[in-house]
Amino acid sequence: MFDLPPLVDHHCHGVLLDDPDADVFASYLTESDAPAAPGTSFFDTQAGFAVRRWCPPLLGLDPYTSPARYLARRRELGAAEANRRLLGATGIGTFLVDTGLPGDLTTPEELSRAGGGRAREIVRLEVLAERAADAFDDARTFVDALDASVDSAARTAAGFKSVVAYRHGLALAPEAPTAAEVLTAAGQWLGARSPGDRLTHPVLLRHLLWTAVDTGLPLQLHTGFGDPDLRLDHADPLLLTDFVKATAGSGCDLVLLHGYPYHRGAGYLAAVFPHVYADMGLTLGHTGARARALLAEMLELTPFGKLLFSTDGYALPELYVIGARLFRTALEELLGEWVRDGSWGYPDAHRVAKMLASANARRVYRL
Repeated sequence: MFDLPPLVDHHCHGVLLDDPDADVFASYLTESDAPAAPGTSFFDTQAGFAVRRWCPPLLGLDPYTSPARYLARRRELGAAEANRRLLGATGIGTFLVDTGLPGDLTTPEELSRAGGGRAREIVRLEVLAERAADAFDDARTFVDALDASVDSAARTAAGFKSVVAYRHGLALAPEAPTAAEVLTAAGQWLGARSPGDRLTHPVLLRHLLWTAVDTGLPLQLHTGFGDPDLRLDHADPLLLTDFVKATAGSGCDLVLLHGYPYHRGAGYLAAVFPHVYADMGLTLGHTGARARALLAEMLELTPFGKLLFSTDGYALPELYVIGARLFRTALEELLGEWVRDGSWGYPDAHRVAKMLASANARRVYRL
C-alpha cells in the first residue's frame, strides 16, 4: 500500500559472527537471563513465533517450520550467509549501531555490508567512562580523559546512548553537577572500584549525560523494559520529566528508546517537549502479532514527526527481520484502516508512513 524508502534503523547492535546453538539462539528471543521453564522454549513467545513466520522463507524453508529444522538450515548455510540473507531482506538502508554491548559481534561496517546499507556509530557513554577508569586512577586525570573522550567521539558519532536506567534509574537530580562535585565523585568511585566494575555513581552518570547534551548530538536514553538487571519501575520515562525540562533549549534532542509498558508516557513527553522523541524499537519485535495494537497506542499522542523506527536488533539477524517486517505490516494495516474508514486521506497516510520509516530519523540525526 505504501511505497516506503529504505528504513533507517536508528538503534541497533551487532550480530553474532558464529552460529549459536539452539539454547543460545533461543536465549536471544527473550529479555530473561534464565532458562525457559522446564519443558518449554523461548520460541514459544511472540518474538519466537514472529521469527518462525518471517525468517524461514528467507533461508529457503516454509513459514512456521520447526525450530529444529530452522536451526539446522541455518547451520547448513553458515553464519555469514545466514546473516547476509536475513539482513539483506530487511529493507534497512541505514544502521545506527550502539557499539556498547560486549560479545563477538559484527562491527557497524560489517553489519551494514551484510545488510547492503550504510552504518554510523552510536557511542555508549558509560563505556567511555569505564574505559577511562581502566586507564587512569587519579580523579582529575580520569575526569579530563573522560571529557576528552566524549568530545572526540562527538566528531564522528551519529549520537550518544545512556543506560542510566540500568545503572541507577531515571529519577536522577536533573541539573548538571558542579566541577567540584564531579571531582569528588570521581575520587569516591575510583577509590572503591575494582577492574571491570560498572559505573553506578549518580553524580558521574549525571555528568556524562550533561557532557553529551553539551555536544548537541542526539542522546538516546533507555526507558522501559529490558533484562532483569533493570528495575522496571525505575525506567518509566516520566521520571525524566525534570531532566527534560532542564535540557530544553540546549540544542540536544532526547530520544526515549523502547518505553514499553510506559510507551504512552514517552509519547506524552514527545508531544509536549519539542526536543523529545519516542522510539518503537524492541517493543514491536517482542509484541509480535500485537505489534499493530502497540503502534496504534504510540500514535495516540506522539506527534507523527516525533516517532522513530528501530529494531533494537542484537546478536540475531532474525531480530532485524521481525522488527522491520512487523513495523511494515503494522503500519500498513493500521494506516490502511484509517484511510478506509475515512479518518485519514491516503496522501497524508503515505507521508506519515515515510516519516516514521526514515524521514524523522534522518532529520534528528542529520543524516
